[in-house]
Amino acid sequence: QVQLVESGGGLVQPGGSLRLSCAASGNILSINGMNWYRQAPGKQRELVATSGGSTNYADSVKGRFAISRDNAKNTVYLQMNSLKPEDTAVYYCNAEIVRFTDWGPRSYSYWGQGTQVTVSS
Repeated sequence: QVQLVESGGGLVQPGGSLRLSCAASGNILSINGMNWYRQAPGKQRELVATSGGSTNYADSVKGRFAISRDNAKNTVYLQMNSLKPEDTAVYYCNAEIVRFTDWGPRSYSYWGQGTQVTVSS
């Protein structure tokens, strides 16, 4: 099977920085997109940043967040700078992973368990 394990969340003051990591492991043939989502209390989950053929960001984080990948480690990062209280949410990693199956290679979408980011003074 495949696992996505996130780390790096925590409590930070407004204006501070955090770096989230998400490592994929298991039966992996290749990884297409690796993305970050977040979900604040009482709100729907929203896309924060994508990495695949190109990188894209939600308007609310442009210029402050940066997504990057280490393909050799099957890991995606989210560098978050100039954090604001409205960035408080559970951040989830999502990846489109091609893995071996009895029917040949198949692509599936996987999610991490989420990591809490709290921006507060």
